[in-house]
Parts: sequence; structure tokens; C-alpha cells
Amino acid sequence: MKEQSLTIKCHEYRGMEELNDSDRLLMEAAIDAADGAYAPYSHFHVGAALRLADGSLHIGNNQENAAYPSGLCAERTAIFAAAAQMPQMRDYKALAIAGRNQNGELCEASPCGACRQVLAEYEAAQGHPMRVLCYVNKNCIREFGSVGDLLPFAFRF
Repeated sequence: MKEQSLTIKCHEYRGMEELNDSDRLLMEAAIDAADGAYAPYSHFHVGAALRLADGSLHIGNNQENAAYPSGLCAERTAIFAAAAQMPQMRDYKALAIAGRNQNGELCEASPCGACRQVLAEYEAAQGHPMRVLCYVNKNCIREFGSVGDLLPFAFRF
């Protein structure tokens, strides 16, 4: 038997003011996108914003449905929309995610397992990392250098 150890790297910024202008705009777009979520069951509104190589932003938010699990998470909504609207531009640079709790306050949001798998496949298909920024609270935003840092053993064909 061989024992291995994994290290997950991330940067923690002490709030939005520490982000560069491009990442701050991306996170602000994710926060704004959360306001449009349809979450009558969980009351957890999540927004995602995806930046492509050409600088364009594509947003998504969670869309729930009474026929669970027919809804979809914000991260997949954003990346699927970008892939459908701009199939020639499959060069994803960064994804920002933010949540709002039932009181409408910003709160921590991180991709679920299904979203991590989908993001990992898109990252692998493009052949280079996609950064992921997760809003934690007003004093902390986490940046992962790649989806692989969030899902080191992604399913691959």
C-alpha cells in the first residue's frame, strides 16, 4: 500500500478591494446574478459569472423546480449558456460564484460536486486551467488556480 497526500492551493483575498479590477467586476457580476435566481424552495440564491478569453462575461444563477432534481445550479447555467451562445469561443478564463441566504445577505458559495465535474470537463477540453473565485464573506474571497484544485480526481474518459 502506498499513502499519498494532496495539497489544495488557494489564495484568500481580504475582500473585494484586494481583487484586481477584472476579477472585481467578475465577482460583482456573480453577486448581481444571484439576485435573479429562482430559489423558492431552498431560498439560497447563487450567482455565477464566467469570463471568456475575449473578455465577455456570461452569467448564470440557480434555477430550482418542484420536480427536484430538475433545477440547475448557477455554475452550470453560466457555462452551458456560454457554450451554447458562443461555441467558437471555448476559452474559459475565470468563474466567480456568490450566494445570498434567505435574508438576502451575501454568504459563502462553492460549486457542488456535479458542478465541479462539469467544470473539470470543460477545463480539460480547453487544455488549460480555469480560475475559480468563491465569495466567502465580506472579508474573504477564495481563488483557486484551476478546477483541478476543487476536484483533483475528476472522472475522465
